[in-house]
Amino acid sequence: MTYYTATKIEKPLAESIAHVEAALKEEGFGVLTRIDVAATLKEKIGAELRPYVILGACNPKLAFEAIKREDKVGTMLPCNVIVQEIAPGRSEVAAIDPVASMQAIDNAELLAIAGEVREKLRRVIERL
Repeated sequence: MTYYTATKIEKPLAESIAHVEAALKEEGFGVLTRIDVAATLKEKIGAELRPYVILGACNPKLAFEAIKREDKVGTMLPCNVIVQEIAPGRSEVAAIDPVASMQAIDNAELLAIAGEVREKLRRVIERL
């Protein structure tokens, strides 16, 4: 089982991020966090990395349902979506497969919610 779903798009990074955020919104997600990994690594350890951003996406309704069923599931939230530049004007977008990450929790109700989130994130990726 793979732990993510991904696609490549012919857009520069900033445009790709905006496109991803719009697609997430169509599936009921908001972006709670935006981490510029490349800038952080440069600042903290002087490392050079291609433009690489992590978006912390959350569907509030489904997050609420998951937390009601498993109060420690917040350690695995939000759902991370990465946007990275793979060439000038070209980006790759990858989203976590929440079913893969939730395998560690023995809770059938939670896995059902994770399945719903997975389908929504797959549609986001397909929409790009």
